[in-house]
Amino acid sequence: MWETNTTITVQVNGEEHSLTNSVTLPEFLSQIDFNPRLIAIEYNGEILHRQYWNETRLQNGDRLEIVTIVGGG
Repeated sequence: MWETNTTITVQVNGEEHSLTNSVTLPEFLSQIDFNPRLIAIEYNGEILHRQYWNETRLQNGDRLEIVTIVGGG
């Protein structure tokens, strides 16, 4: 099977990002410089548990809300 270059658009915290191909969530997080250990993700309106991140492949029109965890007191 072959892979075609298709531009897809995903929304992250209300901002559009264009990707050449569908990528997995960890690949995308690396591209946009988020540290996976310090964030929580809502994927298309649902909290996405970390155990599903590796199998989640971004598709055109997906919406992500990424919340950075901040320590301190």
